[in-house]
Amino acid sequence: MREIVHIQIGQCGNNVGSKFWEVISDEHGIDPRGHYHGDSDLQLERINVYFNEATGGKFVPRAVLIDLEPGTMDAVRSMPFGQLFRPDNFIFGQAGAGNNWAKGHYTEGAELCDISLDIIRKEAEGCDCMQGFQVIHSIGGGTGSGMGTLLLGKIREEYPDRIISTFTIIPSPKVSDTVVEPYNATMSIHHLVESTDETYVIDNEALYDICYRTLKLSGPSYGDLNHLISAAMSGITTCIRFPGQLNADLRKILVNMVPYPRLHFFMPGFVPLTSRGSQQYRAITVPDLVQQMFDAKNMMCACDPRRGKYLTAASIFRGRMSTKEVDEQMLNIQNKNSSYFVEWIPNNIKAAVCDIPPRGLRMAATFIGNTTAIQELFKRIGEQFSAMFRRKAFLHWYTGEGMDEREFWEAESNMHDLISEYQQHQEALPEGPEELYDFDEEDPDDI
Repeated sequence: MREIVHIQIGQCGNNVGSKFWEVISDEHGIDPRGHYHGDSDLQLERINVYFNEATGGKFVPRAVLIDLEPGTMDAVRSMPFGQLFRPDNFIFGQAGAGNNWAKGHYTEGAELCDISLDIIRKEAEGCDCMQGFQVIHSIGGGTGSGMGTLLLGKIREEYPDRIISTFTIIPSPKVSDTVVEPYNATMSIHHLVESTDETYVIDNEALYDICYRTLKLSGPSYGDLNHLISAAMSGITTCIRFPGQLNADLRKILVNMVPYPRLHFFMPGFVPLTSRGSQQYRAITVPDLVQQMFDAKNMMCACDPRRGKYLTAASIFRGRMSTKEVDEQMLNIQNKNSSYFVEWIPNNIKAAVCDIPPRGLRMAATFIGNTTAIQELFKRIGEQFSAMFRRKAFLHWYTGEGMDEREFWEAESNMHDLISEYQQHQEALPEGPEELYDFDEEDPDDI
């Protein structure tokens, strides 16, 4: 029941996704060969949210792995959990997208798109009651951004009533891997605004900061960053995978978190984060979790929530704890920091409590924030985009793949609209009753 079809696209998507499957398999007691070695019936109770059961009691991830070059797939296969995935679900081209959004969206990616959709359809049809899709990709390169948005559009057409949730790694100011990132990211955001229901925005700069400042790692690797992302991802879906006192599935999070359909870009966070050395000096309590959860240093995308206002937020607690204490702490933080929450949505934090903590912790929490401060991130990408686009730099690589210059103008103006929508809701004041209920006095049907 309530299955999720997982899709990972591009090099970044596949690396993060593979780490996610390691974390999930560990929580459900599945070994790298797909056999169950757990110690609790609760691990198997809802295992079919992410796994299909094959012959001989082997559990197979409901995952589709896509890339435009074969190298990434070879890397995934050689990982400890590489043998877990179904071989038919590895889909790869030979040419690669070469960091070019147009190659991923119009030429190379379009060729692989139909094969990918067939496999996704097969996985979706094998579900009893599919809740939706979860897509992991980055929007700085070519495959995750170009082919990722192409697939999202097609999935939206075919399954309009299912939830599409994406974990999107976006370019950050200090960690840039590609010169043409602003082009690829802007074109992708243009599509993400229309095609997805919820997008969790993650960037490498924020993850590096968490590793340096909080975890005190001197030289964090991509493996460390991927582990952080997987912890947040496993927390977001924990209530569907394990029973708890207060449930929150993807749809409940969605309904409570998205006040307007376009404003569905969330900022995730995970707590507790402590360095190895200082772990023994602190006890993890609910107040401690809540305080750390709203700390700007623990957000997984590089924008400061104190510069905007929270439209909504959700917190998913894991571990044995009293719901009364959770409710009190949540109310407490809203009252103390009321200036950081918009006034026109009362009680704008959704809480969920699940009884089973992650491996190795007594209790933990995942935070999802829908804050107007995220416009900083879009502004930053927009400025970099227009700096290059004014000079028409690198444009021939995109027009050479059949793109039109108009698409760049459209994408840029759509992103500016998104920024101004966030700004408008940040400044909105709660209207008085006169303006709200302005009925026509002559017409008795109105009253």
